[in-house]
Amino acid sequence: MAQDGTIYPLKAPAEPKAISLGTGGVKNQKAPETWFRQWGDPMARNISTATLTPFLPAPGKATGAAVIVAPGGGFRWLSMDNEGWEVAKALADKGIAAFVLKYRLNPTPESLEDFKASMNQPRPAPAASASTSASATPPSPPQMDLSNQLQDAETAYAMILKRSKEWGVDTSRIGMIGFSAGAMLTMHSTLHSKTMKLAFIGPIYGGMGPVEVPKNAPPMFNVIATDDFLFRGQFGVVDSWYKARIPVEFHLYQNGGHGFGLGNPDRTSNRWFDAFLHWLDVNKFLKPQAKK
Repeated sequence: MAQDGTIYPLKAPAEPKAISLGTGGVKNQKAPETWFRQWGDPMARNISTATLTPFLPAPGKATGAAVIVAPGGGFRWLSMDNEGWEVAKALADKGIAAFVLKYRLNPTPESLEDFKASMNQPRPAPAASASTSASATPPSPPQMDLSNQLQDAETAYAMILKRSKEWGVDTSRIGMIGFSAGAMLTMHSTLHSKTMKLAFIGPIYGGMGPVEVPKNAPPMFNVIATDDFLFRGQFGVVDSWYKARIPVEFHLYQNGGHGFGLGNPDRTSNRWFDAFLHWLDVNKFLKPQAKK
């Protein structure tokens, strides 16, 4: 039961520090929120009440920097520990206030058996570009309606602003990182939010297609592995940031697959978190900015 891909039922864990964002429910969602375990990790699905859970550093350790952490799961479930709580704890341990965003999801079958059956359906093969050169533009993926998720992210950001003094957050140093679908939400927030002014972003094993970069886009730290099905030899989003002359750091790892969270042993992607912390430090996101 510990480390295999079988889906097991799981009693919902206590989330005593989770704060409801009050963003409403999910249209046509009739099933209650339920949890399951896969690969040893707790996952939540049918989330219709968005929450934000703070993980604050010890007062003497706090740098003032803050990060919204968005787990992934294809907008059908959330990998709450591997891509949420574990990451937030690691950030807090380094003096960075972390906030796990449990955003609303698309409905899935209520019964676990029906959900398993839907999970076992073959994944459609991604459309391949005729060329893998840096200048090739891959086909655009179908656009998802992320209005609920964007509202959740914007409300979380607004809450951190409002409670910044209480939480010891420097409002000029709030960033966002996300994993897989959470990386997609991080990018969507960067490209489309009119209220979030993120200081930096970290899409971790997200989509690699080109985007239209806003003039005020933040610096980006981007991570993916060559054996990730989302990579496909494409560098579009990195190229878009580079051409927009906005700071970008890109780590393409030899292996790691998809969904590695903080990292798996014996994979080259295992050290990405150390590189991320170094990037934050070099770019002075871990130090208060001098007032002009």
